[in-house]
Amino acid sequence: MHASEALRIDPDFVLPILEVFVREEVQKTGMSNGIVGLSGGLDSVIAATIMVRALGPDCTRLVVMPHEVSSETSIEDAHEVAGLLGVEPVVVPITAMTRGYPHYSGLDRVRAGNLMARMRMAVLYDLSVEHEALVIGTSNKTELLLGYGTLFGDTACALNPLGDLYKTQLQQLAPALAVPESIQDKVPSAELWEGQTDEGELGVEYETADAILYHLIDEKLPMEEVVEAGFDRVMVEDLLERVRGNEFKRRMPIICKLS
Repeated sequence: MHASEALRIDPDFVLPILEVFVREEVQKTGMSNGIVGLSGGLDSVIAATIMVRALGPDCTRLVVMPHEVSSETSIEDAHEVAGLLGVEPVVVPITAMTRGYPHYSGLDRVRAGNLMARMRMAVLYDLSVEHEALVIGTSNKTELLLGYGTLFGDTACALNPLGDLYKTQLQQLAPALAVPESIQDKVPSAELWEGQTDEGELGVEYETADAILYHLIDEKLPMEEVVEAGFDRVMVEDLLERVRGNEFKRRMPIICKLS
């Protein structure tokens, strides 16, 4: 089966599974609330929508955390989605928090972006205590496999309903969830600096990356077979190396056992 065909999903089948997962995992803890950072991007919008469908708007907490580099469009999109979901968002600007770090002025844009991601997660975990809510993750399978996320930043969460879905599969869910077209059509970006895009940083389009990763990870094909399927060797080698090199981001910290 061709990767593009195998990556097709049926929203009517997938969405109920995701909703039950969120509902049951939250209830297992004795809590009833979930909390998610709403950036206005597709992934966080889908996570928020699933959370509302699973828990209800009264048990959903949405937090918008703009930074001075955040676009007005994304902030507006986040508020629009919150309104559509019937949830009043909490707004916590993080510019002052990041600028309060003594070394902030000397950070390159990658380190500054990591700091922003960790500041946002610090806010979410603080508010999760106030609202007795579990932090819901928004990282997709493509990002997790390639290490495209900040450890203890945007990859941190109590549970993640999206982590086994590739980016292109989330794009397939969007119409079924009535995600506004402006968000569906938006170029994916974490907005960690001006002009930053996901695909620009990764150096590959999501459609191509997902197809290669599907062959390598889901089908467990040897690299040579993936290349023979028509993919660029350098790109396949690069993605495979990223998967291997970022394994530490996908597991709990290793503890030296003495007992």
